[in-house]
Amino acid sequence: MRLILLGPPGAGKGTQAQRLIERHGIPQLSTGDMLREAVAKGTEVGRKAQAIMDAGQLVPDEVVIGIVADRIEEADARKGFILDGFPRTVPQAEALDRLLDAKGLRIDAVLEFQVDEDALVARIEKRAADTLAAGKPVRKDDTPEVFRRRLQEFRQLTAAVVPYYRERGLSHTIGGMAPIDDVTRQIEGALPVEARV
Repeated sequence: MRLILLGPPGAGKGTQAQRLIERHGIPQLSTGDMLREAVAKGTEVGRKAQAIMDAGQLVPDEVVIGIVADRIEEADARKGFILDGFPRTVPQAEALDRLLDAKGLRIDAVLEFQVDEDALVARIEKRAADTLAAGKPVRKDDTPEVFRRRLQEFRQLTAAVVPYYRERGLSHTIGGMAPIDDVTRQIEGALPVEARV
């Protein structure tokens, strides 16, 4: 089973990915983690990515696709995987389709987490206030200003990926503001029948 999780930061994708990992025994593939791993292992693609990052540039799609291609060949991804944070753009989605086609694979479902952005910002503000009240430092990406910027980036880039998958009949809307167990039930109901436990 090969899944893509789409949704803004704070939508609960990480929480639900953990449940999918436990229930279905497939790994969650985060492009950030895969990039760091490829660089640490010194793979050909990792060395290319390192040189680009050292020059202060964004890693181009073909390098990211190369990292994804290498990662899905690993033994733990043979039964399937969960892509989180990728694809972020339509060109990346198209490149992913070509990559999977070449391997005789396909995406089974795209889970689109829909949330109330104002409620997410309020959640982040509360978390930041609670962290400060506990005398701990607030993570840089947990400040309301940074969070709003990340939401805007998501809307500008990734939101275009949703119609791409909708047109292919793969996208399933998940109400991300529901209680965690309800969200899990929605996800299980959206999975291909043969994948449901």
